[in-house]
Amino acid sequence: MPDTPAAPVLLANEPGSFPHSVLAERHPAIIRRVRDAFPYGPGQHRALDELLKSCVDGVLEPLPEDAGDRERWRAWGLDDHVGRSWFEVPWLWSESYFYRLLLEAVGYFGPGPWQGVDPFRPFKRAELDAPETGEELAALDALRHRPEPDRARALLHGSLWGNRADLGFRLSAGDAGDAGDAGDAGDAGDAGDAGPVPALVADDSETLWSLLPPSGTGTLCLVADNAGRELVPDLLLIAHLLGAGRIGRAVLHVKPYPYYVSDATTADVVDALRRLVAAPGAAGEYGRLLWAAMADGRVTVRAHPFSSSPLPYADLPDDLRAEFAPATLTVVKGDLNYRRLVGDRRWPPTTSFQAATAGFPGPVAALRTLKSDVITGLTAATEAALVAAEEQRWRTAGTHALIQVNASSQVRGQ
Repeated sequence: MPDTPAAPVLLANEPGSFPHSVLAERHPAIIRRVRDAFPYGPGQHRALDELLKSCVDGVLEPLPEDAGDRERWRAWGLDDHVGRSWFEVPWLWSESYFYRLLLEAVGYFGPGPWQGVDPFRPFKRAELDAPETGEELAALDALRHRPEPDRARALLHGSLWGNRADLGFRLSAGDAGDAGDAGDAGDAGDAGDAGPVPALVADDSETLWSLLPPSGTGTLCLVADNAGRELVPDLLLIAHLLGAGRIGRAVLHVKPYPYYVSDATTADVVDALRRLVAAPGAAGEYGRLLWAAMADGRVTVRAHPFSSSPLPYADLPDDLRAEFAPATLTVVKGDLNYRRLVGDRRWPPTTSFQAATAGFPGPVAALRTLKSDVITGLTAATEAALVAAEEQRWRTAGTHALIQVNASSQVRGQ
């Protein structure tokens, strides 16, 4: 991830910056919440305490010699960063490695009785079982008799704004409340002379729909972000696209192990799908459609190791690049995946999204609520309105969102 003069790689070494607050405040809060969520034994408590001390005033420690993925992390740059301050290595790398060490501390990788026990599961389940989830599912019944384009648009926006359901984002505030009431795509306030500030700061949805005509033959790759109340609308969107003939097949990419508190794993897909199947009305119908589609192969789940890597998508391995290349469209969900898609850099906000994603091996769309500093593809007028109204809070508050599409199908290197 070499620096360029226009877009340096984001670090967390600036006190008061958002990346610094994540490492200095959010990560310690997450360790404490995980410690309190399970009846861990003395060994896990000691390991969590050591990780907490390391996060506050220490350096990155190596993985154990017998860690099964140690060589993989070495290929991802481990040897270059061990022994350095958390705040002096690329932010994307230090964040990702924090979660790997957290899993090591609680015994997730075993051997032992805690092997495979998701330390974030209580938070994920509480959100999935919350009354708000049931209310959102019941609201689907009102869409039954709407024209298909209206239903498709509503479910796309449900998937987009569902990205606010980010437990790691909320844990930094020490509560389980919402990340912000962003509402719909209407105005989010007045920016004075700069004009109104849209909640949807970029909207390429028409281009997105043009890539998914009702031919019934396309393949959609959806790179999931969060479990629970975000994954449910992602699944609903896939179900609708299948049922309406806009795609013939979907591949859902999830994380191979728990990651960033709420990132979806295969187990979370199962939980969300069971929640849908058990629901009454339209939600249950969508759930049964998905269940059948998984049984006959129209929907598959993929958990590639690279999905939990500390690297941008510019470094996609060849096998994953070959999977994305022939897809009709790849939809990349959420803030972290956006950072990996465009590169975790301090881009000028008016940098072209198409240029920043030119290395992706096929047509790609980003659905994201803004919860970190990285942003591309804004018009100068939109940036000016946002800055005038909110200074820089719009970048990280989760109150604004975007739909951006690069429709190019060129495969780099061919």
